Amino acid sequence: MNIVWFNFKDLDHPQAGGAEVVNEELAARLAAAGHTVTFLVAGFPGGAPTTERRGFRVIRTGNRFSCYLAAGAYFRRHRAELAADLVIDECNTMPFFAGFYARTRTVLFFHMLCRRIWFYELPQPFSTIGYLLEPLYLRLLNRGNHVITVSESTKKDLMRHGYTAGNISLISEAIQLAPVASLGSVPKFPEPTLLSHGSIRPMKRTLDQIKAFELAKAYIPNLRLIVSGDATGAYGQQVLSYIKASPHADSIKYAGRTTEAEKITLMRKCHALLVTSVKEGWGLVVTEAASQGTPAVVYDVDGLRDSVRAGTTGLVTSANTPAALAASVQELLGDPARYERMRSAGWEWSKSLNFDQSYKDFAGALGIGQNHQ
Repeated sequence: MNIVWFNFKDLDHPQAGGAEVVNEELAARLAAAGHTVTFLVAGFPGGAPTTERRGFRVIRTGNRFSCYLAAGAYFRRHRAELAADLVIDECNTMPFFAGFYARTRTVLFFHMLCRRIWFYELPQPFSTIGYLLEPLYLRLLNRGNHVITVSESTKKDLMRHGYTAGNISLISEAIQLAPVASLGSVPKFPEPTLLSHGSIRPMKRTLDQIKAFELAKAYIPNLRLIVSGDATGAYGQQVLSYIKASPHADSIKYAGRTTEAEKITLMRKCHALLVTSVKEGWGLVVTEAASQGTPAVVYDVDGLRDSVRAGTTGLVTSANTPAALAASVQELLGDPARYERMRSAGWEWSKSLNFDQSYKDFAGALGIGQNHQ
């Protein structure tokens, strides 16, 4: 089967995240099963127009804003060459509306809907325009196409916009990291240490994590914080300035953008992960950290309430504020026996979140069937 997959980013994109990890693992397994897979994605400075890896092809057209038109134009120009039997239109902020011109079966793939994220990531008036347009294009896309998503939160979000439950397939959100062999094999830092990991963008609300750390440190004097992520944007620079001016600056370390090996080390050695996003499709970093023996304290938002089993594998805050986050940190670290139970429960759960299962779910949703896996 020839599969053309429209998506905003591939894994080489400077802003790639958890969704791109999932996409490429699934694409690699489709290719290994004998399918031809072509990604149509946005270009970026320094990115080659085409590349191949793990059995599938990546074609980059346009940029962050123009890729939606450029990818559609490329598809129409090369329709015969692509010979698509199936088109996947992945909506990562905006859809490609491929179903209107693909002339073949089209499946919609949502990691999440944007909603309030518009107001964090775009200036006015573009944020308001995006927020108001999203429900309109969701209705426009709802033409009976099958829909795939990764969490109950996003499924419920789609149903609020008129999509029917029977038309939505839920796939498990797998992790790349192999769970540690045993929790005893990953000693923690001597001092209680919190980890902030991921892209430092407004919708991640990294500043909330630092403010929560400052509040919690009043009750846990030897508490430390490590901030890991790319801080090159305006918000990132704001975060770095805040850290520098913090009265607890000597207890905060900015690790920069870490390698995969460095990320794993931090996830193993830190005591808790903080995640304060406005919204997530799942919250891949949460289950990655759990696989390395570190529970998370997260805001009560879509995606994060899916990736944390509240009170079992980690804590979900009572309110989405730094004060509530700090209180949850105190609760988590203040009960060593409960902390160890959460570490163990998250680690055990992570073992079931593998890409073999995720691919089975995905292939079934695409209608490919078990004999092609």
